[in-house]
Amino acid sequence: MVAIKEVQSRKDKRTFLNFPIRLYRGNDCFVPPLYGDERKLFRKNYHYYDTSEAVYYLAYRGKTVVGRISGILQKESNKKWAQKRVRFTRFDCIDDREVAAALFGAVEDWARSKGMEEVVGPLGFSDLEREGLLIEGFDELSTFEEQYNAPYYQALIEGLGYEKEVDWVEHKLYLPETVDPRIHEMREKLLARYGLHMSAAKNADEFIRLYKDAFFELLDTTYADIYGTVPFTEKMKDELVRSFRLIIDIRFVTMILDKDEKPVCFGLCFPSIARAVQKSGGKLTPAAIMRVLKAVKDPEIIDLALIGVLPAYRGASIILIDELTRMLREGNVKYCETNLNLEDNHAILNLWKNFGNVLHKRRRCYLKKL
Repeated sequence: MVAIKEVQSRKDKRTFLNFPIRLYRGNDCFVPPLYGDERKLFRKNYHYYDTSEAVYYLAYRGKTVVGRISGILQKESNKKWAQKRVRFTRFDCIDDREVAAALFGAVEDWARSKGMEEVVGPLGFSDLEREGLLIEGFDELSTFEEQYNAPYYQALIEGLGYEKEVDWVEHKLYLPETVDPRIHEMREKLLARYGLHMSAAKNADEFIRLYKDAFFELLDTTYADIYGTVPFTEKMKDELVRSFRLIIDIRFVTMILDKDEKPVCFGLCFPSIARAVQKSGGKLTPAAIMRVLKAVKDPEIIDLALIGVLPAYRGASIILIDELTRMLREGNVKYCETNLNLEDNHAILNLWKNFGNVLHKRRRCYLKKL
């Protein structure tokens, strides 16, 4: 028999956070989130709770924890998209249909109690949280930004009546054997044609000081119609900057400005810290911090976190191709991980044809009507 318990006590919270670490111990592809960031979920002043509500559940069989799940009522998302949805996230469990049914049943009951009509996920509080269920690429190292899950999750979720809503694909991008010199020539012509120039920020701190507000404004604009996105609040902006400050390296940042110094196009990559945080279970111990700093200084993999171009400057996307080519030439970088691209986002996917590319992962978001 499976018993569901809502997370309330300190012990419950530790158990909730530690369950996936224990479940995937020894799995070379699983990369945990930062433990300190996840602990903030249980603070009353957590920055997402200005626009959301959340509930957290644990599944027990006897005294043994066998699964976990969270439900999110993202009010701004429902308002923006005219929906009545609860999101599910942080679902992890053993390979057992009874456990999965009990966990999802708890979230579905909570959704009904809030007057909602659908459950969708895996989705976090915003588009910048981990999202999507891995359905292809189980033997590939997860990026730090995305979640790993075992193959059996798909059958468990679909067996409970959840159906595909959208898929994302992920690519590895390599320097092509021959880089077309015309790309750089076109870049220079486009900069001149549009009256654009590159940011001259010398380091991450200067970049954040100069462009923080403009960056998020540009992000909100370019991602406005992307699936699952919500506008950023000031608290969300501050927290995201704080979270990523440690791994921002100006070598892997591109910001294109117009004649008035207003950003019109950006590309943001992070040095991969996946291996650096694996050994410590996501905890930033002194040894883990040293590994992170080393990974940032001399990365072998870079993760493409965000890319955006204002509609009026779509023709200038070739500049981003040239910039990514430059990044792939940095130091010992072997390849770039694109992270999630919607499978029908052809404008982005067509950019990857300029590189050696391998589609190596696919993720899915599911929907169930209540």
